[in-house]
Amino acid sequence: MAGKRLILMGPPGGGKGTQAQRLRERYGIVQLSTGEMLRAAVAAKSATGLKAKAVMDSGHLVSDEIVINLIDDRLDCDDARQGFILDGFPRNVAQAEALDILIAKKGVVLDAAIELQVPDDLLVERIIGRFTCDACGAGYHDTFKNPKATGVCDSCGGTKFSRRADDNEDTVRKRLVAYHAQTAPLIPYYRARNLLYVVDGARDIGVVTSELEALLGS
Repeated sequence: MAGKRLILMGPPGGGKGTQAQRLRERYGIVQLSTGEMLRAAVAAKSATGLKAKAVMDSGHLVSDEIVINLIDDRLDCDDARQGFILDGFPRNVAQAEALDILIAKKGVVLDAAIELQVPDDLLVERIIGRFTCDACGAGYHDTFKNPKATGVCDSCGGTKFSRRADDNEDTVRKRLVAYHAQTAPLIPYYRARNLLYVVDGARDIGVVTSELEALLGS
């Protein structure tokens, strides 16, 4: 698995973050989240980070060009040369094309673009049922993971919990509509390049991990 370079796509609540973390731990490759790279670049006051900060401070969204520059810088780091999982990028065909140009310039070849598919109704159930412990941040779910003792955090014994304001059905469904509209064209894009693999993400977390590992090999 050394040297594998992957794109992991999936809707909000689809388990993408969980599976990316498991693959990272299993194979020793880095997980590259554009959000984390952006925060790190701003904190480090790199040239790209300063550009991004100026854009964000003006209330605008960071451009694709800036994001590509962030990825360009990050792929030059030693740990990324051993392989990586791109998490949350690309989100559309224009970004995919820019990424292709970047990695070709670096002599890097993508091994797979994996899509985790989960029905929208299940995604809504997963997201709106989430809540966290205010004291330690431990995560729970109304259906899938309640505290062992009702109202008491398993990790720290805290008794106060909260939910994200945007974890409601109306907002979640709007996010899913936007996700499908943005990413749907990526499916034929990567299929035409023989890079696309579709995995049923509605199953148990461990089952999904096992399929990904079987797909990627040792």
